Amino acid sequence: MNIIDRRLNPPGKSLANRQRFLRRAREQVVKAVRDASAKRGIQDIENGDRITIPAGGVHEPSFRRAATSGQREHVLPGNKAFAEGDTIPRPPEGGGRGSQGAADGEGEDEFRFVLSRDEFLDIFLDDLELPDLIKHKIKQAQATTLMRAGFSVTGSPNTLNLVRTMRNSLSRRIALRRPKPEDIAALEQERAELEAEGGDPDAIRAMTEQIELLRRRSRRVPYIDPVDVRYNRYQAVPKPIAQAVMFCLMDVSGSMTEHMKDLAKRFYILLYLFLRRRYQAVDIVFIRHTHEAKEVDEPTFFYSTETGGTVVSTALVEMQRVLKERYPIEDWNIYAAQASDGDNLISDNARTAALLRDGILPLCQYFAYIEVAAEYHTGTGVFERDTELWRTYRMIAEASQTLAMRRVRTRRDIFPVFRDLFARNRAHA
Repeated sequence: MNIIDRRLNPPGKSLANRQRFLRRAREQVVKAVRDASAKRGIQDIENGDRITIPAGGVHEPSFRRAATSGQREHVLPGNKAFAEGDTIPRPPEGGGRGSQGAADGEGEDEFRFVLSRDEFLDIFLDDLELPDLIKHKIKQAQATTLMRAGFSVTGSPNTLNLVRTMRNSLSRRIALRRPKPEDIAALEQERAELEAEGGDPDAIRAMTEQIELLRRRSRRVPYIDPVDVRYNRYQAVPKPIAQAVMFCLMDVSGSMTEHMKDLAKRFYILLYLFLRRRYQAVDIVFIRHTHEAKEVDEPTFFYSTETGGTVVSTALVEMQRVLKERYPIEDWNIYAAQASDGDNLISDNARTAALLRDGILPLCQYFAYIEVAAEYHTGTGVFERDTELWRTYRMIAEASQTLAMRRVRTRRDIFPVFRDLFARNRAHA
């Protein structure tokens, strides 16, 4: 069923009703948003979305007749099938349930509507314990650059455009027929020769008058007039502060469950939202690894299954390759987030540490390592022991301001960990 509201109310009139509806149907809306976010790309998470909730799950207030006993009389206009005393048969099975009712009479309609960007993000981040994230945007003054925007008749001397000024001067002198100095000099030379030869006095007088006329016209039409002067005009236009690339590294071996991947995806989404508020251009590179690593697209990164052991150094080598080929450090701000359950081949720890310390961290503005745990772990002993990767990275983090590492078990841990990682005065793990 599609319901189209054609009332002539001004826009925003039903905002309060919409908010009340979202509060009543919060449980269904939250579930729908979580389902939608699991299917959406990281770069699409900022936009609103069309979601569907069961119509039966929304309890709308309604009026109904109170239960009464005794005889009731009804007036039904247009009745041609029944007379007084007739009984009304029950509807056949499957009837009364809408056009798509099931054969047994059961069925459930759906209610579809569009959430705005702010509504979607509020609900998506609600279980991250920051429902007002939209109101706490990371703000930074946007840089501007001066770009040529034509010419102006006023300006400072250092912005004088000499070529345009002389072009205007030449056009004006041609239009006003300003005599050329060469023409005046030629007439004077001709008069002098005529006087030396003892020529006709009337011709000499006429030539003299013509020379005086040309000189007066030359004085009236100056070589450069204030109306000719043009200055370069500059306009301040927005300029991206910088461009950033976000590397998402994840272990996809058999030990990484769907719950762990979901935690990683939520952290990547937060990092993307964070970077989008600082940079106008953000590229994302997905690198997944088992015993070998490769760059993939987002659906493959999160949903494709892999088998094999865990060799973390392969992901760092692949990241170095991508950086060298496409992202020079002088043009890009480089961020990386790595998610893993902590497993790594023992013989690979030394190589991983060397690659991270000497090859990756010197190029990165920030490198965040998130160690995810299975959902069924509870209590204070969630991580009973330090994993191979945690011990390897901890030695590097103690001497580096670029590397930060935290542990995450549930969805509600994600934002506190993220806020801790990107705090101004963060502490090392």
